[in-house]
Amino acid sequence: MTAPPKVLVVDDEADLRELFEITLVKMGLDVDSVETVANAMTALKRTEYSMVITDMRLPDGQGLDVVQEVTSHHRNTPVTVITAYGSTENAVTALKAGAFDYITKPVSLNHLRAMVLSALRQRALVSEGRETRLAPDTHSLIASRLTGNSDAMANLRSQISRLARSMAPIAISGESGTGKELAAREIHSRSARADKPFVAVNCGAIPESLMEAEFFGYRKGAFTGAAEDREGFFQAANGGTLLLDEVADLPLSMQVKLLRAIQERSVRKLGSTSEETVDVRIICASHQNLADCVEKGSFRQDLYYRLNVIGLNLPPLRDRREDIEALAKAILIKLAGRQKPASLTPAAVKALQAYDFPGNVRELENILERALAFANEGIIDVADLVLKPVAAAPAPSPATLAAAQPPARPPQTAEPLTRTAALNLPIPDISGGLPIPLPEYLDTIEREIIRRALAQTRNNRTLAAQLLGISFRQLRYQIQRLNIQEPES
Repeated sequence: MTAPPKVLVVDDEADLRELFEITLVKMGLDVDSVETVANAMTALKRTEYSMVITDMRLPDGQGLDVVQEVTSHHRNTPVTVITAYGSTENAVTALKAGAFDYITKPVSLNHLRAMVLSALRQRALVSEGRETRLAPDTHSLIASRLTGNSDAMANLRSQISRLARSMAPIAISGESGTGKELAAREIHSRSARADKPFVAVNCGAIPESLMEAEFFGYRKGAFTGAAEDREGFFQAANGGTLLLDEVADLPLSMQVKLLRAIQERSVRKLGSTSEETVDVRIICASHQNLADCVEKGSFRQDLYYRLNVIGLNLPPLRDRREDIEALAKAILIKLAGRQKPASLTPAAVKALQAYDFPGNVRELENILERALAFANEGIIDVADLVLKPVAAAPAPSPATLAAAQPPARPPQTAEPLTRTAALNLPIPDISGGLPIPLPEYLDTIEREIIRRALAQTRNNRTLAAQLLGISFRQLRYQIQRLNIQEPES
């Protein structure tokens, strides 16, 4: 018969130790309780514990001493600290020192149970060597965006593996297109929360008037239009991970409410008189520098201090050029689906490696998707790549330029990709009277413009939408509405 997991509780309050013992024993765990740092050190040398829970203030020292002992000599043992109400600084200090999580006094037993189960699951994953597994619902692009053997990517993967073992809040920074959400998904998928929800929220896309309702939910009748109870983002992510993408775009009024929800781990729906406990790991991301936002006064310092417990910076693509070829191959495989993927000529690879990629991996994906429309027989050459000139890009060496020089190719039959050509329609003469009915007349004009854009881009709807300055979805709708038959190539 397998022995139950053993937990060490370090606290000088007899009542609290007893409460912990009763609760944990009912969960089927074995519990040792001690009162001091010295006794805790002795117990750790004598017994291998599955988890340690320690108060921050002890008669002969700090709980931080216990945290450092556990993280240094018992790396697979999660340690949680108990802090006084409102002692955010102590909690942040412990998390930065390697603590798995924290709980505040007065202790919520529901939160205690959830935290203990999460910690034990994480230990089991690490012990079995399964902490690097990917959840079945993980986004398919994780494999491609985190592809590469560069030192920068090896370091990033190592950091992600370590961060997955903690509950500490993470602030992910990096330029646009580096894959901040995908890094957050991978942290979630490697953690003990992998089988729980991952909820990503774009903070800049929510109207300010709806933010509180979207984040915390609402009761039926809380406001005009609230026809039924609805959960918010925190409730939807309960037990899992909540990603606050572009968190710097939150207005100051919402930052105050978000800070309280994170610190108290409870939320109150609009129209409700009671709070609900939520167990959510917070990851935030932004392409802006949050420290600079604090200095400018657009971001609260206390919220920044609470979110930025551990920082994770994603390297730009120009700092890992050696990964570009492998990334490109992975992206082309994804774009091909079940068909044979396209390939890059050596000259095209060198041209991509010489480019600065201000849009990073997202821009590489867009470039390759456009290139597929022009590639001959599934082979992408330099002439198929549309690389925008970047002022800050380092000048490539003469050897690189010579190697990237495209070979002679037959002239394209389509006219140059310019918006002027697509929109070059004569101005209608209305001196003889207004066109009636007007909707039909405007449809005729729009139909002709879309036909010309499709002909110019050789039926590539993505390029045609870009040429016309509308979204792909808008173009597809107009093609269906106007019953446009695509021209022959």
